Amino acid sequence: MTATAKPARRPANSHFSSGPCAKRPGWSLEVLADAPLGRSHRAKVGKAKLAEAIDKTRSVLQVPADYRIGIVPASDTGAVEMALWSLLGARGVDMLAWESFGSGWVTDVVKQLKLDARVIEAGYGELPDLSSVDFSRDVVFTWNGTTSGVRLPNADWIPADRAGLTICDATSAAFAQAMDFAKLDVVTFSWQKVLGGEAAHGMLILSPRAVARLESHTPAWPMPKIFRLTSKGKLNEGIFKGETINTPSMLCVEDYIDALDWAASIGGLDGLIGRADANAKVLSDWVARTDWVDFLAVDPATRSNTSVCLKIVDPVVTALDEAGQAAFAKAMVSALESEGVAHDIGAYRDAPSGFRIWCGATVETSDIEALVPWLDWAFAAQKSALANAA
Repeated sequence: MTATAKPARRPANSHFSSGPCAKRPGWSLEVLADAPLGRSHRAKVGKAKLAEAIDKTRSVLQVPADYRIGIVPASDTGAVEMALWSLLGARGVDMLAWESFGSGWVTDVVKQLKLDARVIEAGYGELPDLSSVDFSRDVVFTWNGTTSGVRLPNADWIPADRAGLTICDATSAAFAQAMDFAKLDVVTFSWQKVLGGEAAHGMLILSPRAVARLESHTPAWPMPKIFRLTSKGKLNEGIFKGETINTPSMLCVEDYIDALDWAASIGGLDGLIGRADANAKVLSDWVARTDWVDFLAVDPATRSNTSVCLKIVDPVVTALDEAGQAAFAKAMVSALESEGVAHDIGAYRDAPSGFRIWCGATVETSDIEALVPWLDWAFAAQKSALANAA
């Protein structure tokens, strides 16, 4: 196979990780200078910063005024766990899973909480049968499958007059995909995805229906302090005003506020979605003209604009066994990292072999444009190496 020359142009920022994700354009440590370090998060300055983060989240994400927004421990995982352990058990629950993280929530509900659960699944690349969901039950799902690149196209499948709650893990969708909050009773996400914030802090958004459930339902299991959202049968309103359950990092809070300010400066939610869409379109156009690669997501309507997952479809590579295909993809990823043009783009460990390229709003479209010729170069180089080894 003829060698392909290395592209002359390189991405200015080679960070394409799906979390923690690239920092916003123009970010530097200096933007954190106003962080109240060495001060209590319960002091007036700390509370003000936490409240500011909540208020700006509501503004940029366009969260309804009667929904509560809280900063909680342990990233998106902590926020989802709080919701599952605090809200479920009042009725049966339908669990939707089509990738690794959704499957993780199934494990919690089925094996840990041992609830009356129906599991509705689909393989990587597809959505489960949404028409089979029973909304007389609670429903738990991810909006965007971070490890599969498959997202919900809309919330039309969720009825307005549902009896159960809808609990949505939106960590790789929030700020990049339009979500109908009227159809969502619980929404969770973390700072380190679309806005490129720092890890370890989660966001929990509750509808009035979710609050009513918290105040009317007492779970049958012991509730760790870190999960407790109520006190004496009433919602702990302080959590949703910045009075966090445990100590947050004020440095991370400052970073999140900076990201929210940047988001507002580029047009808010519409601007963020537009940037992610433009990035994903570069990859989509490239896939359309490239015969060795395809999307993992089967239906174009469900293809993510953030965690874009790709698979190798070249017949020489697909003829290899599973281990061989994985080794081929990993060799490409390693070559790109060695060249310093792409970091952290390998498929998630539980997903089919291939690539996962983050296209969220903090990534510049010009960097995605510079990346795709390098993907072609890495493929040609590895296929040549494979032929020479035969």
